[in-house]
Amino acid sequence: MIGLLIAVLLFNSIAYKVNKKLTKNQVIHIWMFTLAFQQLFDLYADVGYHAYWYFSKYDVDWESLLHILFLVPPVNIIFLNYYPFERSIMRRIIFILLFNIIIVFYEWITLLDPPWGYFHYGWWNLGYSFAINPLLLFILIKYFRFIKKIETGNNN
Repeated sequence: MIGLLIAVLLFNSIAYKVNKKLTKNQVIHIWMFTLAFQQLFDLYADVGYHAYWYFSKYDVDWESLLHILFLVPPVNIIFLNYYPFERSIMRRIIFILLFNIIIVFYEWITLLDPPWGYFHYGWWNLGYSFAINPLLLFILIKYFRFIKKIETGNNN
């Protein structure tokens, strides 16, 4: 739990200090999209297939509300602030791969024993995370572009 509290404070502080590109409207959209998408993914991976879980395998984890509400959304805000939208496709791919390494490294830290760690694996492993994170980041980028398109009034 200590590790989660430190991460929540750290990632939220970083997200709000580095946010130079996203409007308040975009931040709210990304925050809500992240909550919904994460819950949908966790519904199947965690609850349905017991691939992983946060604090308890079978109980409702009230502690995991911190993770759900305040950990992944600021990470996505950090990602979008640094994502090189106007650069070459190779730069964007490299950025996603480097960010993926950081995400997987953080996930590895969350696997530590309490009080530092809070994440547990069933049949899931870091390899699965490394493989699926780029797809999840790509979906985030597409959603962000969709929001920007709506904001400019270009609904075609």
